[in-house]
Formats: sequence, structure tokens, C-alpha cells
Amino acid sequence: MDVTATSSATSSYGSTGSASAPGAISSDFNTFLRMLTVQMQNQDPLNPIESADYAVQLATFSGVEQQVRTNQLLDAMAMQFSLVGMSQLAGWVGQEARAAAPVWYSGAPVTLSPNPVANADRAVLVVRDAAGNTVSREDLPMSSEPYLWLGGDALGDPLPDGRYSLSLESWRDEEVIQEDPVEYYGRVIEARGGAGGVRLVFEGGIEVAATEITALRAPPG
Repeated sequence: MDVTATSSATSSYGSTGSASAPGAISSDFNTFLRMLTVQMQNQDPLNPIESADYAVQLATFSGVEQQVRTNQLLDAMAMQFSLVGMSQLAGWVGQEARAAAPVWYSGAPVTLSPNPVANADRAVLVVRDAAGNTVSREDLPMSSEPYLWLGGDALGDPLPDGRYSLSLESWRDEEVIQEDPVEYYGRVIEARGGAGGVRLVFEGGIEVAATEITALRAPPG
């Protein structure tokens, strides 16, 4: 009997077992043993198969079987970790997270966390709409204390509901020395886990990576 053909069949059974349930693995192993028995019974007496070849075939199938079982165990562990991760993500929902991201303005004041440059003598909040047009500029106190942005335009009237980007210009001696995105507190309405890591969704569909969150707090009562 051709040893090469039998080895190919053994490999085929091993491949099938890797994609099957545990019961199928046992079935494949029993089939493999029957094939091995038939191979021994029908070998050429003048050119018998070396015992080492049988040992290699057994070891190969056993290795495949163990790998399949290991993969199944890892899948089960990954499922458990996923469930734990989702329970942790649930704790983010309903909280207010701070990040430098676009703002969805819908008429309610937004708590900003400005951070002017240390040697600046003036700080200016610049508000741009979704198209990148500047719709408002207002001076802020030279402080890193939270600031309540009311969402007014250049005339002080409320801006339309929508997505805005906020940046802070730090001035010194009548010149802009630096412009940085402004962090603000947004309410988390959804937390998503994926291959790219955890992402939080603020009101208005604003998505922020969890790694970009710098603070977390309970919503004001």
C-alpha cells in the first residue's frame, strides 16, 4: 500500500477535524486508526513499512487533534473576555467624558476645558462650522478652569443645531503663538468594542477613541 497516499489521507482527515466539533474529531481519529490497521494488513511483505513511519503518522494526527482542541479553548476564552469587556463598556454609557473632538451643539451649554499656553496674555475661542467656516470668536479668561460655552455666533445669537469644531488661540504681544483643539465634556450614549479598540459615541454621533479620553465624570445633577 502506498505510504504517500495514506499520509495524504491522514492529513486530509486532520484538516477536517480542525474545522469540526469535538465529536467529529473523535470520529476522524477512529477512522484514521481503521485506515492505519488496513494499511498494516495490506502492506507488501517484501517491502514492509517501517515502524517509524507509523509513529510519524500517529504523532502528526495527534498534533493536529491537540491544536484543534487548543483553538477551541482559545475561542471559548475570547468569548468570555468579550463578555467581560462589554460589561465594563456599559459603565461608560451615561457618563460625561472629556476629549478634544468636534462638538454637537443643540442649544444646551457645553462645558469646555480650555488650556491656554502658559506665557500667553490672551486666549480666544474660535468656533468653526462643519464646512470649516469661522462662525464665532470670543475671548476666554486666562485660566484652565472649566468654561461654559453658550453656543453664540458673532452677534451673540444662538448658533443653529449642528456639528462644530472648537480651537483655542493663545496670543502674546498681539500675535497668535499657538492654536490647539479645545477639550470639552460630552455625554456618552454608546460604547463600542472592536479590532481598533474601544470607541465612545457622544450625542450627535461624535465618535472618540477611548485612548483620547482625558477625564470622566458623572453628569451634573
